[in-house]
Amino acid sequence: MSALKQYIMNSRRKFILKSFLGATGLSALAGKLPLFAQIRKPLSAIKPIVISTWNHGLAANEAAWQVLNAKGRALDAVETGVKVTEADPKVTTVGYGGYPDREGKVTLDACIMDEEGNCGSVAFLQNIKHPISVARLVMEKTPHVFMVGEGAQRLALAHGFKKENLLTPQAAKAWKEWLKTSKYKPVINAENHDTISMLAIDAQGNMSGACTTSGAAWKMHGRIGDSPIIGAALFVDNEVGGACATGLGEAVIKMVGSHLVVELMRQGLSPQDACRAAVERIVKKQKNYKELQVGFLAMNKAGETGAYSVQPGFNYAVHNGQENKLIDAQSMVK
Repeated sequence: MSALKQYIMNSRRKFILKSFLGATGLSALAGKLPLFAQIRKPLSAIKPIVISTWNHGLAANEAAWQVLNAKGRALDAVETGVKVTEADPKVTTVGYGGYPDREGKVTLDACIMDEEGNCGSVAFLQNIKHPISVARLVMEKTPHVFMVGEGAQRLALAHGFKKENLLTPQAAKAWKEWLKTSKYKPVINAENHDTISMLAIDAQGNMSGACTTSGAAWKMHGRIGDSPIIGAALFVDNEVGGACATGLGEAVIKMVGSHLVVELMRQGLSPQDACRAAVERIVKKQKNYKELQVGFLAMNKAGETGAYSVQPGFNYAVHNGQENKLIDAQSMVK
């Protein structure tokens, strides 16, 4: 069954439920309860869980789980988790060791969102290893949501962060090799491609999310993708669930992808079907979809997860306390 047909079925279910409640004198309740609350598991069924994109999510999940297992806050868990990837020089698409832009400069983007809807973002940040923590600074220490470039760096330095050279010898070598041809075309799933995005539910049943990246390798100096944009790369609604994205940022921005996935879950779709419906939207609206990769990862408040991508090759990590495993997502293109 397609995601669209599933949506129609859930809409009918909602209509029938409202009709029944109206007939029994409880129509006011029908207007107040979101469909999610009507068909999903009760909050008492929720247990801590963390999910993240790509195989570097396995190590990130382990760190996040330590926070969750100690009954820590989901916000602390997602920040702690993605910092592992940001600090890993072997991951060439995030943080330290990330491939530079075409001028040889490593520029970082990140965003974070908590259970109250508070959020913070940084973009075009240079020489600071952990942009996710600077994004949290923006959220908690300023009246703003989004800071970029030198201003974001100044904020970080004022709060004790240190300037570091993030261009590793490996990344510098790859950049110099690229300069020989200077051809730019994003490669589908290259180097286990781009961001790490993470969602977590803590023991209190609250959800938070984080996303961080060094962006597309060899991008134009100043290019920003979806990763620091709330609603595109990441969106969390503590009443419904959360979603995050990976892949070509331009394609995600055009449809505000993660917000779309959450809103589809609000209407009753499962995380899996909501991700699939979002990918179907990309395929329908963006003519060059066969040349790009976008993947969505989602989790609702019952701890149910789902993922779907345009191209095969997208995978995600899930840690539920019993196991930390990597799962291959289904895709539109087979």
